[in-house]
Amino acid sequence: MLHNSIVMVLIIFVVNIIYVSFSTTRMILTLKGYRYIAAFVSMVEIIVYIIGLGLVLDNLNKIQNIIAYAAGYGIGVMVGMKIEEKLALGYITVNVITTGANLDLAKKLRESGYGVTTWDAHGLEGDRIALQVLTPRKYELKLYQAIKTIDPKAFIIAYEPKTIYGGFWVKAVKKGKLNK
Repeated sequence: MLHNSIVMVLIIFVVNIIYVSFSTTRMILTLKGYRYIAAFVSMVEIIVYIIGLGLVLDNLNKIQNIIAYAAGYGIGVMVGMKIEEKLALGYITVNVITTGANLDLAKKLRESGYGVTTWDAHGLEGDRIALQVLTPRKYELKLYQAIKTIDPKAFIIAYEPKTIYGGFWVKAVKKGKLNK
């Protein structure tokens, strides 16, 4: 009897981790515009959800099943976020403000395959060089590291653009011409 109870708790826990991971991934796919993949993931998600919820509802008199369901839900959110990090869908735009015009940050980033647009900027403490860089999210950390290596004092802001049109660097990025 105890063995069956432990197995039931583990099954509910694992099923809910899987369900919520699918749910989180589906939500991110939807937000990124991957409609058909998101629709497929949602079909699998709902099947897993019905199985997990059914197991809990059939055994509502056992508090450990409800706790396993809740714990699986929480861990499923974290697992789904990790999956999203590994998928790294979409692009990010990184704005960089550097004080060192002589560092030639833009040139070095371009040599690495990044598209860089620069302009002169004026800050509280003097003239600056501002850069805007577009990169696939999977290269985000590599870009930050390159910037920090060249200019450890650079000010960096990143965001996800919703729509991107035109520009030679979008074509280069889509063709995979970034140096890996």
